[in-house]
Amino acid sequence: MTQDQIILFALFGAVFGLLLWGRFRYDIVAFSALMLGVVLGVVPTEDAFSGFGHPATLVVALVLVVSAGLVRSGAVFLITRTLVDASRALGAHIALMGAIGGVLSAFMNNVAALALLMPVDIQTARKAGRPAGLSLMPLSFATILGGMATLIGTPPNIIIASIREDALGTPFAMFDFAPVGAAAALAGLAFVALIGWRLIPQGDTATTAEADLSQYIAELTVPEGNKQIGKRVAELSEAADKADVAILGLIRDGKRRYGPARNAMLQAGDALVLEATPDALDEFRSSLDLAVADAKREEALRADGDGVEIIEVVVPEGARINGKTAQAIGLAWRQRTVLLGISRQGKRITKHLRKTVVQTGDILLLLVPRDTGPDVTDWLGCLPLANRGLAVTENRKVWLAIGLFAGAVAAASVGLLYLPIALGLVVVAYVLTRIVPLSELYDQINWPVVVLLGSMIPLGAALESSGGTELIAGALVSWTGGLPAWAVLTVLMVVTMTLSDVLNNTATTIVAAPVGIQMAQSLDVSPDPFLMAVAVAASSAFLTPIGHKNNTLILGPGGYGFGDYWRMGLPLEIIVVAVSIPMILIVWPL
Repeated sequence: MTQDQIILFALFGAVFGLLLWGRFRYDIVAFSALMLGVVLGVVPTEDAFSGFGHPATLVVALVLVVSAGLVRSGAVFLITRTLVDASRALGAHIALMGAIGGVLSAFMNNVAALALLMPVDIQTARKAGRPAGLSLMPLSFATILGGMATLIGTPPNIIIASIREDALGTPFAMFDFAPVGAAAALAGLAFVALIGWRLIPQGDTATTAEADLSQYIAELTVPEGNKQIGKRVAELSEAADKADVAILGLIRDGKRRYGPARNAMLQAGDALVLEATPDALDEFRSSLDLAVADAKREEALRADGDGVEIIEVVVPEGARINGKTAQAIGLAWRQRTVLLGISRQGKRITKHLRKTVVQTGDILLLLVPRDTGPDVTDWLGCLPLANRGLAVTENRKVWLAIGLFAGAVAAASVGLLYLPIALGLVVVAYVLTRIVPLSELYDQINWPVVVLLGSMIPLGAALESSGGTELIAGALVSWTGGLPAWAVLTVLMVVTMTLSDVLNNTATTIVAAPVGIQMAQSLDVSPDPFLMAVAVAASSAFLTPIGHKNNTLILGPGGYGFGDYWRMGLPLEIIVVAVSIPMILIVWPL
């Protein structure tokens, strides 16, 4: 080995040792290793920051913004209402989401498939009261597995087809990967749904279910032309249960109806009295296309076109609104602000919200024009609560958001646009159409994950350029001399998987595919089973968050540590090898 190779192998060993230890945050470890590599001369200075402009890093950042846009537009609520039931058992939920993700990944980029389903999974976890980390990793693994089944499902398959064309004259066809890839995907999905999720550490995974969220008494208005007009209040119970909202009563012509008014027929202008958390209230509003106020107030609220946001404030003793009503102080016409709800520590509120006298200690849920929250809070003399990321779903733009995303994915799938460019155009369109507010654009990106990926890519490239990967390939050829064909295939898959967990799967495929062809030639057998083994193994990066972009995407939202992946990933990789080797030998005989 050369000096550069020794240094790089030592750096990688130190990085993975520190990341598995977990004492220091992963982005600090990776960036420190990159800087040390530059100082020691194994990473060229001009390439030190190339990873931050690498397509993989950009895709991760862009996908996070796109996911936020799909949530804010109501696309996620649309999917959760039609496909996902929060009361479903976790194993059944993982099986359903994994099956959807696997099928989508077979016909679209698996990163895009995860981008669509990740916010759905997080919302479902919140409603079910469980950590999102229990289902995000299985979902990520399922979308990776599904991509193995077709030519366009994952980049390694496209590269393998190209290499086969160069070596043998014809490429693999669209569904040549299906027998082996689909078998591995089905076995893998069964494992993650039945057993795998139980292996995920639960102590530090981030929970999206916040049991201590304030329950607000709130009102939502039935606008003109709404589909709920003519229905009885009782008919809304199913939608209310799904959103975790309690319907307390009905206000008509400014007067509260007696009792819950379950048999009352809804009319335009009616206001439903509800008890809910802010997120649940927004989901219920979005699902039934209700309004936050009467048409006049809502039009005034959105007049400037910059969008709206939700804030929470506490009413202290000397506040302007203390002892008064929102109507009395002119909250709507003076500050263009709508009182959405009042939380009063379990005490009942029986009057119209804007006619309810606010008391010391009340928590107010306010809908304000974007970026005016501090001014409104100061004017009221209230104290702001910590920002919990509450947002207003712009369900009027749901099909626009879905259409933009679907068009970009379709263009990338057929080769009209490069995936990072397609996602970049979606982000630009989301900002221009105010699906994602410009002021929140960069808040949606998980920067520690970007630093991790941007730091590790130059180190991986340095290992390849220094001849480190070729050294591994040469050793592999010598080690397998004299072994039977099935054993050689197994060794090739294991080594390729190991490389893919450390390097980009595209780079792994480029290195491992020629090695597989060389092995086949040394055994005087067909190279097809060896190329298929490389294709499956290069996509099976389940041990680390840097082996595949999907694993990197869920690192922050799932609350995972670097060393959490191998617990489910290692047995999954063993299952993939155990299923793939016999299938390869049957479908692609030597």
